[in-house]
Amino acid sequence: MKLAVVFPGTGYHEDKPLLYYSRKLAAEAGYQVKGVKYGKLPDMAGGNDKEGMKAAFSHALGQAEALLRDMDFGECQEILFLSKSIGTAVAAAFAKRHGLRTRNVYYTPVGESFAFIEQPGIVFHGTKDPWVETKTVEEGCRKLGLPLYITENGNHSLETGDALKDLENLCWIMKISGEYIKKDVTVQPC
Repeated sequence: MKLAVVFPGTGYHEDKPLLYYSRKLAAEAGYQVKGVKYGKLPDMAGGNDKEGMKAAFSHALGQAEALLRDMDFGECQEILFLSKSIGTAVAAAFAKRHGLRTRNVYYTPVGESFAFIEQPGIVFHGTKDPWVETKTVEEGCRKLGLPLYITENGNHSLETGDALKDLENLCWIMKISGEYIKKDVTVQPC
């Protein structure tokens, strides 16, 4: 069995574009898809509240543990984690805690995520992301050897405020995500 697990952000759930379409791409590639829901998370004040971020992370990881506790990962020939924002830290910590070998699509990781990420994957970041500076993401990706895809003027949802540009960017992001998910080609960052 090929399994894809979706780890959302705090306000960015599976019905939002990045996770909605990457989830569909995974299903089309033959993955069984399972979503994680965290319930109500503590406020993180836009990523600037370190204690709130820590509390939200702990809560989200606890919810992931509860929801996935009966999953037999040993039955999986391949595990793919699709994660967004704080979900990137949760996915990475979950994989580490359970000794899982996963492939990952990390959408807009928060700075704290890089303390947990040990698995291969690709990273997407917007240069106007108020939750984490581009320099932090670039440095984290460089240290971990992760390909980084930048959306110029993209916010924490990789949106710019220009609807047509956002659709164009989403298409580009999903093309790269889909190629990575299918493992058809080695995707090079732009």
